[in-house]
Amino acid sequence: MADHVRDLASVHDATERLLTAVAKLNNDSVAEPSRLPGWTRGHVLAHLARNADALVNVLEGRLMYVSGEARDAGIERDAPRPLDVQLSDVRESAARFQEAGAVPADWSRTVELRNGVTDTASRVPFRRWIEVELHHVDLGIGYELEDLPAEFMEREITFLADRFTGHPEVPPTVITDGTRAWRTGSEAGGPEVTVTGAAPELLGWLAGRRDGAELDVQGGALPTLPAL
Repeated sequence: MADHVRDLASVHDATERLLTAVAKLNNDSVAEPSRLPGWTRGHVLAHLARNADALVNVLEGRLMYVSGEARDAGIERDAPRPLDVQLSDVRESAARFQEAGAVPADWSRTVELRNGVTDTASRVPFRRWIEVELHHVDLGIGYELEDLPAEFMEREITFLADRFTGHPEVPPTVITDGTRAWRTGSEAGGPEVTVTGAAPELLGWLAGRRDGAELDVQGGALPTLPAL
């Protein structure tokens, strides 16, 4: 079982890094495009705040979101807000998530996320850590994949490799940074593809943040990964 206490501390630290960086922006730069297609930086910040509240719902046994439409509407509603309101919302929603995580609970229980996905409660803090770290990169304000904590990078590569394991549209694939290796893709057999590169490049490809151009591929073409 994941160490939820340790992960909650990592979420706190990552959130503080993000808030410190975002506080240097201004209202105009918050309204500028992020690295996510169709989203401004305000959209990213609104999503981070609403995701924190949604994960509180998960921990407290409620639906993560009432519906996909309600989730999207909340982000669109909150995206245009000025910087000070965005900062307060991210900070206060993060505090609510930490408070929910501090409540004594059965962390081995199964919880339901979006689209019927389930997981153990103990992995919810790591899922929040993913949101904060990757969306900090998505803001495009100087925090890059290369700046991610080493522990997070290794765990996120493992998380994503596991996510694509058994997927029939992804060929059997070995992913390696030259030191560590992960297996993913179809388990039906067939030619195996080996993808080699630096950890940030591997993570960027797996997470849909980079095109994989810097990766070395042997045994076939670089696999096309399904959208997350």
